Amino acid sequence: MIGAILGDMVGSPYEFDRGEKIKDFGPLFTDKTNFTDDSVMTIAVAEGLLKAGLNADTETIKKEVILAMKTWGRKYPDAGYGGRFIKWLSLEDAAPYGSWGNGSAMRVSSVGWLYENMTRTREVARATAEVTHNHPEGIKGAEATAAAIFLARGGSTKEEIKSYIINEFGYDLSRSLDDIRPNYHHVESCRETVPEAITAFLEGNDFEDVVRCAVSLGGDCDTLTCIASGIAEAFYGVPEEYKRETLARMDDVMVKVYERFVGD
Repeated sequence: MIGAILGDMVGSPYEFDRGEKIKDFGPLFTDKTNFTDDSVMTIAVAEGLLKAGLNADTETIKKEVILAMKTWGRKYPDAGYGGRFIKWLSLEDAAPYGSWGNGSAMRVSSVGWLYENMTRTREVARATAEVTHNHPEGIKGAEATAAAIFLARGGSTKEEIKSYIINEFGYDLSRSLDDIRPNYHHVESCRETVPEAITAFLEGNDFEDVVRCAVSLGGDCDTLTCIASGIAEAFYGVPEEYKRETLARMDDVMVKVYERFVGD
């Protein structure tokens, strides 16, 4: 999960195509490296799942995830949420709103770590998406991201991960980053973020290289890098100095949830 938060932080200064679409963009961490809504909701989902318990039914999971998301979202109201999500946060009604946005995928990394089989991983990923992003593309993005993390932490090769994602979710992973980069732009759909993030993971040579690959695509690159780096953490691990840099930029209450998450 720390990999996803790191990716959000590192990608955030370059969101909205503010970068030069290069891998050599300087140090990963600068004074502009801060968390956004991606990190807030990653923490929220993790807390909701821990409160629900690993054996909880999906309705209990949804209830706790909704509560955590609304609590954390209201605690950090200026983190950069989309308009429809802001409205959802403000309402007592917790009904989903049919979103196909990439928010469902950027917040799901904890699911890939918490469960012991793929069936349960995908079931819980679906539940965390459906509380807001109950459009098929929103659900697919969350499931695909959690599945990739589950496979990566279990020792699957990149080819095995790629094959599973293609066969199960139908994403086009045939393009290289060089193919994607020239015409890629800021877009917030799962359909045009998750495959690109997975491709960045597949092409990267180590954890840092995955981060740099993702940022180099531009677009909604805090979210794209959040997704890619979440998978990369499960495959490569995160260097300790990068963990320290990330934790130093998180609020104490966020760090406490993370510590509980890694301790459970």
